[in-house]
Amino acid sequence: MTASRRAVLTGIGVVTPIGLDAASFGRSLREGRGGIHSVHSFDASALPVRFGGEILNFDARSYLEKKDRKRLNGMVRTIQFAVAAAQLAMNDAGLKKDTLDPARFGVVFGTGTVPGDLVDLGYAGLESLDGSPNRIDMKKWGETGIPRIPPMWMLNHVPNMAACHVSISHNAQGPNNTISQTDLGGLLALGEAFRAVLRGRADLFLAGGTDAKISPCTMARQCLFTPLSQRNDAPERACRPFDRGRDGVVLGEGGGVLVMEELEHARSRGGRIYAEVLGFGAAFDRSHDGDGVARAARIALTEANVGQADLDHVNAQGYSTPLTDALEAQALGEVFGRNGHGVPVFAPKSYFGNSGAASGPMELAASLLAEADGVLPATLNYEEPDRMCPVEVVREPRPVTRPCFLKIGFTELGQCAAMVCRKW
Repeated sequence: MTASRRAVLTGIGVVTPIGLDAASFGRSLREGRGGIHSVHSFDASALPVRFGGEILNFDARSYLEKKDRKRLNGMVRTIQFAVAAAQLAMNDAGLKKDTLDPARFGVVFGTGTVPGDLVDLGYAGLESLDGSPNRIDMKKWGETGIPRIPPMWMLNHVPNMAACHVSISHNAQGPNNTISQTDLGGLLALGEAFRAVLRGRADLFLAGGTDAKISPCTMARQCLFTPLSQRNDAPERACRPFDRGRDGVVLGEGGGVLVMEELEHARSRGGRIYAEVLGFGAAFDRSHDGDGVARAARIALTEANVGQADLDHVNAQGYSTPLTDALEAQALGEVFGRNGHGVPVFAPKSYFGNSGAASGPMELAASLLAEADGVLPATLNYEEPDRMCPVEVVREPRPVTRPCFLKIGFTELGQCAAMVCRKW
């Protein structure tokens, strides 16, 4: 690692249920406007959960140059979010691809399962039925079903295609990677970009995550295997991190991309700097008791040389389930002392739900904009404290008074990460 190199964040690109760019996203946060509602894009009436953080009025064509729009035919919604958010991040940073050294320009993305459209496989399945409504005749599947599947279908669903399309769009020929660690993928991608910049492997990264959980197949699967909130009658009140009345995860979707840049590279072009990344930590929580989150946070804080007195807030994972929020609160207590008091906790998922691999970058962007605006938004729907979550949740907008914040994240399978940023 080159001691003289430093990594800064110079561009924000977000496509979210509360805003289709950084300006509208930040405005919704400041005004306390969430984006969780009943599903509009398909008929969800047969599902036990019929709401989520769905993005409305998204048209990927508006983010691309005319000559590039034909490529959208090979991009499902997840990939379109990534390409749009990456272009927004480039615009926000004031970057033009023709002025960059492509060999020093990298891309790293977090993604999860890339859901498809039902029509991609639906007609093939219907033609392969053996006469009953629920059984496939494998001979028919081979003879008449498979030929009905679009020949490019698989390329739409390989997780690394988001990073590939972003790299092609911006002629980024440096390090390129995809991290498929579900809800932590985007934050881990930012951590990898941070390390690569410090090591001198590249001078510039588009790093982030993308996910689209508001789809028929994904929502049906999540209803079976994930503890989801059941508040169909009041979706805007469903995501309530750390609140005593929380009852489960709220699904969301979106894309979040940040420009991670070497400090002198940013200075040499006169780039605007949001924050410097001071430290990053990762760990595995084998026992699922919050210890991994605490260790990742300590690693990041130690590398950053930042203590509790320097932190304005913790940007929490805040899944809004009874178990995970309690474990997260316990982890913060381990890091910051008894009950974790003294460092306010902000939970952005209360605005747009769990956007999977996009969550980390989208949520970190919320803190970057708060630092820039000087006001930390409130956590929505926090009404009744829970003794199992003894943390100081931000209930009303408050001034930003300290220069640093800590972003933490984890998955239900035990992967944990943390990042420390300081306002420039």
